Amino acid sequence: MHITVAGAGIIGLSCAYRLAGAGHDVTVVAAAPPGETTSAVAGGVLYPPVRLPDKRIVRWTAETLAVLREQEAPGVRFRRGHVLLAPGEPAPQWLPAMIDPVRDGGHLVFTTALVDTPVYLEWLLAQVVSLGVRVEHRTLASLSGLGPVVNATGSGAGVLAGDGSLVPIGGQVVHLADPGLTEFVVDETGPGATYVIPHGGHVVCGGTEEPGRAGTEPNPVVTADIVRRCRELVPALAGAEVLRSLVGLRPFRPVVRLERKGDVVHCYGHGGSGITLAWGCAADVAALVAS
Repeated sequence: MHITVAGAGIIGLSCAYRLAGAGHDVTVVAAAPPGETTSAVAGGVLYPPVRLPDKRIVRWTAETLAVLREQEAPGVRFRRGHVLLAPGEPAPQWLPAMIDPVRDGGHLVFTTALVDTPVYLEWLLAQVVSLGVRVEHRTLASLSGLGPVVNATGSGAGVLAGDGSLVPIGGQVVHLADPGLTEFVVDETGPGATYVIPHGGHVVCGGTEEPGRAGTEPNPVVTADIVRRCRELVPALAGAEVLRSLVGLRPFRPVVRLERKGDVVHCYGHGGSGITLAWGCAADVAALVAS
Protein backbone atom coordinates (compact mmCIF):
# COMPACT_ATOMS: atom_id res chain seq x y z
CA MET A 1 0.00 0.00 0.00
CA HIS A 2 1.25 3.51 -0.77
CA ILE A 3 1.07 5.80 2.25
CA THR A 4 1.94 9.47 2.58
CA VAL A 5 3.37 10.64 5.89
CA ALA A 6 2.84 14.36 6.29
CA GLY A 7 5.59 15.76 8.51
CA ALA A 8 9.33 15.14 8.91
CA GLY A 9 9.84 15.75 12.61
CA ILE A 10 10.49 12.96 15.08
CA ILE A 11 6.87 11.72 14.90
CA GLY A 12 6.67 11.72 11.10
CA LEU A 13 10.04 10.00 10.59
CA SER A 14 9.31 7.36 13.24
CA CYS A 15 5.96 6.60 11.58
CA ALA A 16 7.61 6.43 8.15
CA TYR A 17 10.22 4.00 9.47
CA ARG A 18 7.59 1.71 11.02
CA LEU A 19 5.39 1.74 7.93
CA ALA A 20 8.26 1.13 5.50
CA GLY A 21 9.51 -1.69 7.73
CA ALA A 22 6.03 -3.24 7.52
CA GLY A 23 6.33 -3.35 3.72
CA HIS A 24 4.41 -0.22 2.73
CA ASP A 25 5.47 2.15 -0.03
CA VAL A 26 5.98 5.42 1.84
CA THR A 27 6.46 9.05 0.84
CA VAL A 28 7.23 11.70 3.43
CA VAL A 29 5.96 15.17 2.53
CA ALA A 30 7.08 18.09 4.67
CA ALA A 31 7.50 21.83 4.43
CA ALA A 32 11.00 21.68 5.91
CA PRO A 33 13.75 19.08 6.44
CA PRO A 34 14.06 17.42 9.86
CA GLY A 35 16.82 19.76 11.01
CA GLU A 36 14.45 22.72 10.66
CA THR A 37 11.54 21.22 12.61
CA THR A 38 10.54 21.84 16.21
CA SER A 39 11.95 18.41 17.03
CA ALA A 40 15.46 19.70 16.32
CA VAL A 41 15.10 22.36 19.04
CA ALA A 42 13.95 19.94 21.76
CA GLY A 43 15.95 19.49 24.94
CA GLY A 44 15.93 15.77 24.35
CA VAL A 45 15.43 14.24 27.80
CA LEU A 46 13.10 11.29 27.49
CA TYR A 47 10.24 11.46 29.97
CA PRO A 48 6.72 12.86 29.61
CA PRO A 49 5.37 15.91 31.44
CA VAL A 50 4.39 15.10 35.00
CA ARG A 51 0.89 16.49 34.62
CA LEU A 52 -0.11 14.95 31.27
CA PRO A 53 -3.35 13.01 32.01
CA ASP A 54 -3.24 10.24 29.39
CA LYS A 55 -3.00 6.56 30.31
CA ARG A 56 -1.40 5.74 26.94
CA ILE A 57 1.66 7.76 27.92
CA VAL A 58 3.26 4.99 29.98
CA ARG A 59 3.05 2.46 27.15
CA TRP A 60 4.29 4.91 24.53
CA THR A 61 7.19 6.02 26.73
CA ALA A 62 8.26 2.46 27.56
CA GLU A 63 8.18 1.52 23.86
CA THR A 64 10.30 4.51 22.90
CA LEU A 65 12.88 3.74 25.57
CA ALA A 66 13.06 0.13 24.41
CA VAL A 67 13.58 1.15 20.78
CA LEU A 68 16.31 3.67 21.63
CA ARG A 69 18.17 1.09 23.72
CA GLU A 70 18.03 -1.36 20.84
CA GLN A 71 19.07 1.13 18.15
CA GLU A 72 22.25 2.42 19.77
CA ALA A 73 21.96 5.39 17.41
CA PRO A 74 24.29 8.41 17.29
CA GLY A 75 23.15 11.29 19.45
CA VAL A 76 21.57 9.02 22.08
CA ARG A 77 23.12 8.51 25.52
CA PHE A 78 21.57 6.96 28.62
CA ARG A 79 22.23 9.01 31.75
CA ARG A 80 20.93 9.24 35.30
CA GLY A 81 19.32 12.45 36.47
CA HIS A 82 16.88 14.23 38.77
CA VAL A 83 13.41 15.67 38.45
CA LEU A 84 12.36 17.96 41.30
CA LEU A 85 8.63 17.91 42.06
CA ALA A 86 6.46 20.55 43.68
CA PRO A 87 5.57 19.85 47.34
CA GLY A 88 2.78 17.30 47.59
CA GLU A 89 3.02 16.32 43.93
CA PRO A 90 2.28 12.58 43.58
CA ALA A 91 4.70 10.31 41.77
CA PRO A 92 3.80 10.36 38.06
CA GLN A 93 2.21 7.29 36.50
CA TRP A 94 5.06 6.95 34.01
CA LEU A 95 7.82 6.61 36.64
CA PRO A 96 7.90 2.77 36.50
CA ALA A 97 8.67 3.02 32.75
CA MET A 98 12.01 4.65 33.57
CA ILE A 99 15.20 2.69 34.30
CA ASP A 100 15.92 2.07 38.01
CA PRO A 101 13.53 4.76 39.30
CA VAL A 102 13.76 5.99 42.90
CA ARG A 103 11.70 8.61 44.71
CA ASP A 104 13.35 10.48 47.55
CA GLY A 105 10.86 13.02 48.87
CA GLY A 106 10.40 15.60 46.16
CA HIS A 107 13.19 14.14 44.04
CA LEU A 108 12.68 11.58 41.29
CA VAL A 109 15.93 9.88 40.32
CA PHE A 110 16.12 7.62 37.27
CA THR A 111 18.08 6.75 34.14
CA THR A 112 16.68 7.64 30.74
CA ALA A 113 17.76 8.58 27.23
CA LEU A 114 19.23 11.97 26.43
CA VAL A 115 18.80 12.63 22.72
CA ASP A 116 20.80 15.21 20.80
CA THR A 117 17.87 15.67 18.45
CA PRO A 118 19.59 17.20 15.37
CA VAL A 119 22.12 14.35 15.34
CA TYR A 120 19.47 11.71 15.88
CA LEU A 121 17.09 13.15 13.28
CA GLU A 122 19.84 13.15 10.65
CA TRP A 123 20.56 9.49 11.42
CA LEU A 124 16.86 8.56 11.42
CA LEU A 125 16.29 10.29 8.08
CA ALA A 126 19.14 8.23 6.58
CA GLN A 127 17.56 5.05 7.98
CA VAL A 128 14.19 5.96 6.50
CA VAL A 129 15.69 6.69 3.09
CA SER A 130 17.61 3.39 3.19
CA LEU A 131 14.25 1.62 3.47
CA GLY A 132 13.16 3.17 0.17
CA VAL A 133 11.10 6.04 1.57
CA ARG A 134 10.89 9.09 -0.71
CA VAL A 135 11.09 12.54 0.86
CA GLU A 136 9.48 15.62 -0.72
CA HIS A 137 9.69 19.16 0.60
CA ARG A 138 6.53 21.13 -0.09
CA THR A 139 3.78 22.78 1.92
CA LEU A 140 0.46 20.95 2.15
CA ALA A 141 -2.72 23.00 2.05
CA SER A 142 -4.92 19.95 2.49
CA LEU A 143 -4.75 16.22 3.18
CA SER A 144 -7.30 15.43 0.48
CA GLY A 145 -6.12 13.69 -2.66
CA LEU A 146 -3.14 12.06 -0.95
CA GLY A 147 -4.79 8.69 -0.46
CA PRO A 148 -3.93 6.95 2.82
CA VAL A 149 -2.05 9.56 4.88
CA VAL A 150 -0.59 10.00 8.34
CA ASN A 151 -1.07 13.52 9.67
CA ALA A 152 2.10 14.12 11.71
CA THR A 153 2.58 17.77 10.84
CA GLY A 154 3.08 19.09 14.38
CA SER A 155 1.84 22.64 14.82
CA GLY A 156 0.27 22.57 11.36
CA ALA A 157 -1.77 19.45 12.07
CA GLY A 158 -4.72 21.26 13.58
CA VAL A 159 -5.32 23.38 10.49
CA LEU A 160 -5.12 20.36 8.20
CA ALA A 161 -7.51 18.44 10.46
CA GLY A 162 -9.87 21.32 11.25
CA ASP A 163 -8.99 20.92 14.93
CA GLY A 164 -8.99 24.17 16.90
CA SER A 165 -7.86 22.48 20.11
CA LEU A 166 -4.24 22.37 18.92
CA VAL A 167 -2.25 25.49 19.75
CA PRO A 168 1.45 26.34 19.43
CA ILE A 169 3.31 26.85 22.68
CA GLY A 170 6.60 28.63 22.21
CA GLY A 171 9.63 27.23 23.93
CA GLN A 172 12.97 29.04 24.07
CA VAL A 173 16.19 27.23 25.00
CA VAL A 174 19.82 28.25 25.37
CA HIS A 175 22.83 26.11 24.51
CA LEU A 176 25.81 26.46 26.84
CA ALA A 177 29.19 24.79 26.45
CA ASP A 178 29.16 21.52 28.41
CA PRO A 179 31.65 21.70 31.32
CA GLY A 180 31.49 17.91 31.70
CA LEU A 181 28.09 17.37 33.33
CA THR A 182 27.15 13.74 33.85
CA GLU A 183 23.51 14.12 34.94
CA PHE A 184 20.42 15.98 33.78
CA VAL A 185 18.31 18.07 36.15
CA VAL A 186 14.72 19.24 35.70
CA ASP A 187 13.04 21.52 38.26
CA GLU A 188 9.25 21.25 38.06
CA THR A 189 8.59 23.06 41.35
CA GLY A 190 7.62 26.36 39.74
CA PRO A 191 4.89 27.38 37.30
CA GLY A 192 7.23 26.40 34.46
CA ALA A 193 10.15 24.00 34.23
CA THR A 194 13.84 24.83 34.43
CA TYR A 195 16.06 22.15 32.93
CA VAL A 196 19.68 21.37 32.25
CA ILE A 197 20.31 18.56 29.76
CA PRO A 198 23.94 17.76 28.87
CA HIS A 199 24.83 16.33 25.46
CA GLY A 200 28.61 16.28 25.63
CA GLY A 201 29.52 19.22 23.40
CA HIS A 202 26.71 21.42 24.68
CA VAL A 203 24.06 21.67 27.38
CA VAL A 204 20.44 22.47 26.51
CA CYS A 205 19.10 24.91 29.12
CA GLY A 206 15.48 25.94 29.35
CA GLY A 207 12.91 26.90 29.19
CA THR A 208 9.71 28.80 28.55
CA GLU A 209 6.06 28.05 27.84
CA GLU A 210 4.46 30.75 25.68
CA PRO A 211 0.97 29.82 24.44
CA GLY A 212 0.06 31.27 21.07
CA ARG A 213 3.58 32.37 20.15
CA ALA A 214 4.02 32.57 16.38
CA GLY A 215 7.61 33.69 15.81
CA THR A 216 10.84 31.82 16.43
CA GLU A 217 13.22 34.74 16.96
CA PRO A 218 14.94 34.35 20.36
CA ASN A 219 14.33 37.06 22.95
CA PRO A 220 17.65 38.24 24.52
CA VAL A 221 15.90 39.06 27.82
CA VAL A 222 14.51 35.54 27.98
CA THR A 223 17.95 34.14 27.11
CA ALA A 224 19.46 35.97 30.08
CA ASP A 225 16.72 34.72 32.40
CA ILE A 226 17.17 31.10 31.30
CA VAL A 227 20.93 31.31 31.80
CA ARG A 228 20.44 32.79 35.28
CA ARG A 229 17.94 30.11 36.34
CA CYS A 230 20.03 27.24 35.02
CA ARG A 231 23.22 28.50 36.65
CA GLU A 232 21.37 28.73 39.95
CA LEU A 233 20.11 25.17 39.48
CA VAL A 234 23.51 23.81 38.40
CA PRO A 235 26.36 26.03 39.69
CA ALA A 236 28.88 24.14 37.53
CA LEU A 237 27.49 26.15 34.58
CA ALA A 238 28.67 29.45 36.07
CA GLY A 239 31.54 29.89 33.63
CA ALA A 240 30.07 28.01 30.68
CA GLU A 241 30.04 29.90 27.38
CA VAL A 242 26.66 30.81 25.90
CA LEU A 243 26.64 29.27 22.41
CA ARG A 244 23.22 30.04 20.96
CA SER A 245 19.50 30.55 21.65
CA LEU A 246 16.72 28.73 19.81
CA VAL A 247 12.93 28.79 19.77
CA GLY A 248 10.53 25.98 18.87
CA LEU A 249 6.73 25.96 18.61
CA ARG A 250 5.46 22.91 20.47
CA PRO A 251 2.20 21.45 19.07
CA PHE A 252 0.08 21.30 22.24
CA ARG A 253 -3.31 19.61 22.54
CA PRO A 254 -5.06 18.66 25.81
CA VAL A 255 -4.81 15.01 24.72
CA VAL A 256 -2.63 13.53 21.98
CA ARG A 257 -4.77 12.71 18.95
CA LEU A 258 -3.95 9.28 17.60
CA GLU A 259 -6.85 7.81 15.68
CA ARG A 260 -7.94 6.79 12.21
CA LYS A 261 -10.64 8.67 10.33
CA GLY A 262 -11.23 7.07 6.94
CA ASP A 263 -7.95 7.19 5.01
CA VAL A 264 -6.32 9.56 7.50
CA VAL A 265 -4.44 8.49 10.61
CA HIS A 266 -4.00 11.49 12.86
CA CYS A 267 -0.94 11.56 15.11
CA TYR A 268 -0.37 14.98 16.62
CA GLY A 269 -0.62 17.10 19.75
CA HIS A 270 2.46 15.76 21.56
CA GLY A 271 3.49 19.16 22.90
CA GLY A 272 7.12 19.00 23.99
CA SER A 273 7.08 15.21 24.35
CA GLY A 274 7.50 14.09 20.74
CA ILE A 275 10.88 12.48 21.36
CA THR A 276 9.45 10.67 24.40
CA LEU A 277 6.37 9.27 22.69
CA ALA A 278 7.52 8.87 19.07
CA TRP A 279 8.20 5.15 18.80
CA GLY A 280 5.20 4.13 20.89
CA CYS A 281 2.93 6.30 18.77
CA ALA A 282 4.52 5.04 15.56
CA ALA A 283 3.71 1.46 16.55
CA ASP A 284 0.06 2.42 17.08
CA VAL A 285 -0.02 4.27 13.74
CA ALA A 286 1.28 1.18 11.93
CA ALA A 287 -1.38 -0.95 13.64
CA LEU A 288 -4.14 1.47 12.61
CA VAL A 289 -2.94 1.46 9.00
CA ALA A 290 -2.91 -2.35 8.99
CA SER A 291 -6.46 -2.43 10.33
